[in-house]
Amino acid sequence: MANFSNVVRGSFHACYLGYSIGEKWQGQGLMFEALTSAIRYMQRTQHIHRIMANYMPHNQRSGDLLARLGFEKEGYAKDYLLIDGQWRDHVLTALTTPDWIPGR
Repeated sequence: MANFSNVVRGSFHACYLGYSIGEKWQGQGLMFEALTSAIRYMQRTQHIHRIMANYMPHNQRSGDLLARLGFEKEGYAKDYLLIDGQWRDHVLTALTTPDWIPGR
């Protein structure tokens, strides 16, 4: 499953990416294929310039997936999200389309 949320237009043209896949399906390249297509759609059809995705530091598989997709680490957020009753740190990443300009 993948979703794009908090889509903002105007001068920002950005959104957040969220995704998950069952353990049975991990390690087969399925999420990479799905996200490659979904990201291309958001960039080319929805004209999104910046896609942000964050992951918990212990989830290195997620970090590796984002790196393969071209996301770059931008920072570290302490106590970023409340998950299962605990505040969890996250690594912040983003993918930008530097050559995209509205109206082209």
